[in-house]
Formats: sequence, structure tokens, C-alpha cells
Amino acid sequence: MSGTFSWTHLLIIALLFVVLFGAKRLPDAARGLGRSLRIFKSEVNQMQKEETSSAAPAAPPAPQQLPSGQTTTAQTQPQAEPKSL
Repeated sequence: MSGTFSWTHLLIIALLFVVLFGAKRLPDAARGLGRSLRIFKSEVNQMQKEETSSAAPAAPPAPQQLPSGQTTTAQTQPQAEPKSL
């Protein structure tokens, strides 16, 4: 039974929560935990949506093929390096 919880384990954990938080504060603690999980899930979903929307246009355009013997000015002239400020 390595790594599995039986009903007795869950019962002991539940009793520990009642002892630690008290029967009166337990519903408030559970409510706060539920709110935190909802916020966490919504943030994760928002991050995944942003990641998928920003990942789509990342591919650069394919270079155009010219017939042999023709070159463009962009291919023959070296590009100037940007000046740092």
C-alpha cells in the first residue's frame, strides 16, 4: 500500500483539521481555500491563453526564391549594425 490513501488515513487527516482549526473556523478555512484555488485556476488559464496567442505569429516569413542569376540589393549590400546609445 505504498503511496495510497485509505479511508482511515482520510479520517485522521480530517480530525487533524478539526483539531487545528476548530469546528467553527473550518467552514471559513475551506471557503478561503476554494477561493484561492479558483483564482489560481483562472490565472493559469489566462497565462495559457496568452501563451498560445503570442506563439502563433512567431514563424518568420519564408524568403522568396529568385530565378538563377538574379540578385536583389538586400542580398548584395551588407546591413548596417544598429548604433548603441
